[in-house]
Amino acid sequence: MASVRELKKEIDWMFSLVLNDCFYILRTKENADHDKVMKVANGILEKHLELRKRVNHPDGKDNPKLVKQYYRAISEELSNSVDEALEALNKAVGD
Repeated sequence: MASVRELKKEIDWMFSLVLNDCFYILRTKENADHDKVMKVANGILEKHLELRKRVNHPDGKDNPKLVKQYYRAISEELSNSVDEALEALNKAVGD
């Protein structure tokens, strides 16, 4: 991780891509389960807010190793959240 600023940008970028996919599916796929897609979109918005709050308030500010581990865990959680959301979207579309 280069910086906290870059991590915040990555969080915004990754979640915006998933939200774009949600809205694209809602507009173009007639066979998609719209309730499930909206549930995924709401979950993404909640997770976005949670991760941004956690990035702004790190644990163990006095110990650089703990801070590094903290931000690494947030980055991993971001990846896992995006993967789960995309899998849920795939199931909602039914393709």
